[in-house]
Amino acid sequence: MNAGDQGTRAGGKHAVIPRTLIFVTSPNPTTGTDDLLLLKGSPTKRLWAGKYNGLGGHVEASENVAAAAQRELAEETGLMVDPLTLRGIVHIDTGSDQNGPRPGVMMFVFRGTSTARAVRPSVEGTPEWLPVDGLADLPLVDDLYAVIPRTLDDAPIFFGHYAPKEDGSMSYHFSR
Repeated sequence: MNAGDQGTRAGGKHAVIPRTLIFVTSPNPTTGTDDLLLLKGSPTKRLWAGKYNGLGGHVEASENVAAAAQRELAEETGLMVDPLTLRGIVHIDTGSDQNGPRPGVMMFVFRGTSTARAVRPSVEGTPEWLPVDGLADLPLVDDLYAVIPRTLDDAPIFFGHYAPKEDGSMSYHFSR
């Protein structure tokens, strides 16, 4: 199939921007329980300043989503984790504004395990190993309270759809 045969210029089609979201676990060397690597947003960050988020970011046109996840993880933490396993796909409807429908986001959620725990900060924020059993008490980006348990469980891949409410906040729906 040719690139021009993909139908991407046809009117009325919903467009999405692909992104990755990565969660890495590691056994705590002191307690033996699992820790989760999250990124604490820098205080000057435009979105989610001071909140914990997963790692990840945009997929570049020249890479597949798995390669993008590996690249983002290395850029934000210095870690290389192989394999990363696809655990979920979330379609995010970002609504409309005065210019019409905005592109949505298609988020590919990955999980990995690492025994290496040395990480480095980036402009995005500071990576921190946090006990999985204490995450409910931390200031997480709000969808992570639902995404993390689905990512860490052993159930089949999950699918999500986020849609804007009238007040601009998002509603979250998940299935397996």
